[in-house]
Amino acid sequence: MASDSTDETPPCTPVQRAQVENLYVEAMLLADEAQAVFAVQRDRSTPQDDPLLLVGLACEALKTTTRLMHVIAWLLHRRAMIAGEPGATLNDSAAHIGEPVAADWDICQYLDVELRRIVAASERLFERVAMLETGWNAPAVAPVQGLIARLRARL
Repeated sequence: MASDSTDETPPCTPVQRAQVENLYVEAMLLADEAQAVFAVQRDRSTPQDDPLLLVGLACEALKTTTRLMHVIAWLLHRRAMIAGEPGATLNDSAAHIGEPVAADWDICQYLDVELRRIVAASERLFERVAMLETGWNAPAVAPVQGLIARLRARL
Protein backbone atom coordinates (compact mmCIF):
# COMPACT_ATOMS: atom_id res chain seq x y z
CA MET A 1 0.00 0.00 0.00
CA ALA A 2 1.52 3.35 -1.04
CA SER A 3 1.56 6.04 1.58
CA ASP A 4 0.15 9.49 1.01
CA SER A 5 3.03 11.89 0.30
CA THR A 6 1.65 14.39 2.82
CA ASP A 7 1.89 11.71 5.49
CA GLU A 8 5.59 11.25 5.02
CA THR A 9 8.10 12.94 7.22
CA PRO A 10 10.20 15.31 5.14
CA PRO A 11 13.95 14.80 5.23
CA CYS A 12 15.65 16.71 8.01
CA THR A 13 18.97 18.48 7.84
CA PRO A 14 21.34 18.78 10.81
CA VAL A 15 20.68 22.54 10.74
CA GLN A 16 16.94 21.96 11.16
CA ARG A 17 17.56 19.55 14.04
CA ALA A 18 19.82 22.12 15.73
CA GLN A 19 17.24 24.87 15.16
CA VAL A 20 14.50 22.78 16.78
CA GLU A 21 16.68 21.91 19.76
CA ASN A 22 17.84 25.49 20.30
CA LEU A 23 14.33 26.89 19.96
CA TYR A 24 13.01 24.24 22.35
CA VAL A 25 15.52 25.27 25.04
CA GLU A 26 14.70 28.94 24.44
CA ALA A 27 10.95 28.29 24.65
CA MET A 28 11.24 26.28 27.86
CA LEU A 29 13.40 28.94 29.52
CA LEU A 30 10.99 31.67 28.46
CA ALA A 31 8.02 29.63 29.73
CA ASP A 32 9.70 29.20 33.13
CA GLU A 33 10.54 32.89 33.25
CA ALA A 34 7.01 33.90 32.25
CA GLN A 35 5.47 31.67 34.91
CA ALA A 36 7.74 33.11 37.60
CA VAL A 37 7.29 36.77 36.64
CA PHE A 38 3.52 36.54 36.21
CA ALA A 39 3.26 34.69 39.55
CA VAL A 40 5.24 37.42 41.33
CA GLN A 41 3.03 40.09 39.79
CA ARG A 42 -0.11 38.17 40.75
CA ASP A 43 1.15 37.71 44.32
CA ARG A 44 1.89 41.44 44.60
CA SER A 45 -1.70 42.29 43.72
CA THR A 46 -3.87 43.79 46.43
CA PRO A 47 -7.63 44.36 46.67
CA GLN A 48 -6.95 48.06 46.16
CA ASP A 49 -5.48 47.48 42.69
CA ASP A 50 -7.53 48.37 39.63
CA PRO A 51 -9.74 45.31 38.99
CA LEU A 52 -9.63 45.84 35.22
CA LEU A 53 -5.85 45.87 35.28
CA LEU A 54 -5.83 42.65 37.32
CA VAL A 55 -8.14 40.98 34.80
CA GLY A 56 -5.95 42.31 31.99
CA LEU A 57 -2.88 40.87 33.73
CA ALA A 58 -4.59 37.48 34.06
CA CYS A 59 -5.61 37.55 30.39
CA GLU A 60 -2.12 38.45 29.21
CA ALA A 61 -0.66 35.70 31.40
CA LEU A 62 -3.01 33.19 29.75
CA LYS A 63 -2.28 34.50 26.25
CA THR A 64 1.46 34.38 26.84
CA THR A 65 1.25 30.87 28.26
CA THR A 66 -0.94 29.71 25.36
CA ARG A 67 1.44 31.24 22.81
CA LEU A 68 4.40 29.49 24.42
CA MET A 69 2.59 26.17 24.71
CA HIS A 70 1.75 26.30 20.99
CA VAL A 71 5.42 26.87 20.22
CA ILE A 72 6.53 24.07 22.56
CA ALA A 73 3.96 21.65 21.12
CA TRP A 74 5.13 22.45 17.59
CA LEU A 75 8.76 21.95 18.59
CA LEU A 76 8.02 18.66 20.36
CA HIS A 77 6.16 17.45 17.30
CA ARG A 78 9.08 18.41 15.06
CA ARG A 79 11.43 16.53 17.40
CA ALA A 80 9.18 13.47 17.06
CA MET A 81 9.17 13.82 13.27
CA ILE A 82 12.97 14.16 13.20
CA ALA A 83 13.29 11.07 15.41
CA GLY A 84 11.06 9.17 12.98
CA GLU A 85 8.40 8.38 15.54
CA PRO A 86 5.43 6.62 13.94
CA GLY A 87 2.39 8.82 13.73
CA ALA A 88 4.35 12.09 13.80
CA THR A 89 3.51 13.44 10.35
CA LEU A 90 2.75 16.71 8.62
CA ASN A 91 -0.97 15.83 8.81
CA ASP A 92 -1.09 16.12 12.60
CA SER A 93 -2.60 19.29 14.02
CA ALA A 94 0.58 19.80 16.08
CA ALA A 95 2.59 19.94 12.85
CA HIS A 96 1.23 23.43 12.19
CA ILE A 97 1.81 26.37 14.50
CA GLY A 98 -1.55 27.93 13.63
CA GLU A 99 -2.65 31.48 14.14
CA PRO A 100 -0.92 33.62 16.77
CA VAL A 101 -2.63 34.58 19.99
CA ALA A 102 -1.95 38.31 19.90
CA ALA A 103 -1.21 40.32 23.01
CA ASP A 104 -3.40 43.29 23.82
CA TRP A 105 -0.82 46.05 23.90
CA ASP A 106 -3.43 48.53 25.12
CA ILE A 107 -3.39 46.47 28.35
CA CYS A 108 0.31 45.54 28.23
CA GLN A 109 1.36 49.18 28.31
CA TYR A 110 0.27 49.24 31.97
CA LEU A 111 2.28 46.15 32.93
CA ASP A 112 5.78 46.17 34.39
CA VAL A 113 8.68 46.45 31.97
CA GLU A 114 9.69 42.85 32.72
CA LEU A 115 6.19 41.56 31.91
CA ARG A 116 6.10 43.53 28.66
CA ARG A 117 9.50 42.12 27.73
CA ILE A 118 8.29 38.55 28.27
CA VAL A 119 5.07 39.10 26.32
CA ALA A 120 7.03 40.63 23.42
CA ALA A 121 9.63 37.82 23.54
CA SER A 122 6.88 35.20 23.36
CA GLU A 123 5.35 36.94 20.34
CA ARG A 124 8.73 37.12 18.60
CA LEU A 125 9.41 33.43 19.35
CA PHE A 126 6.01 32.49 17.89
CA GLU A 127 6.73 34.55 14.76
CA ARG A 128 10.15 32.92 14.34
CA VAL A 129 8.66 29.44 14.57
CA ALA A 130 5.87 30.38 12.13
CA MET A 131 8.46 31.66 9.63
CA LEU A 132 10.53 28.53 10.14
CA GLU A 133 7.51 26.33 9.44
CA THR A 134 6.70 28.31 6.30
CA GLY A 135 10.27 27.97 5.07
CA TRP A 136 10.40 24.24 5.72
CA ASN A 137 7.10 23.62 3.99
CA ALA A 138 7.98 25.69 0.92
CA PRO A 139 9.06 23.72 -2.12
CA ALA A 140 12.80 23.89 -2.64
CA VAL A 141 13.95 25.85 -5.68
CA ALA A 142 17.08 24.63 -7.36
CA PRO A 143 19.75 27.34 -7.66
CA VAL A 144 19.63 27.09 -11.45
CA GLN A 145 15.86 27.67 -11.42
CA GLY A 146 16.37 30.74 -9.24
CA LEU A 147 18.94 32.17 -11.66
CA ILE A 148 16.65 31.52 -14.63
CA ALA A 149 13.76 33.26 -12.85
CA ARG A 150 15.94 36.32 -12.15
CA LEU A 151 17.11 36.43 -15.78
CA ARG A 152 13.51 36.23 -17.01
CA ALA A 153 12.52 39.04 -14.67
CA ARG A 154 15.25 41.26 -16.12
CA LEU A 155 14.24 40.58 -19.75
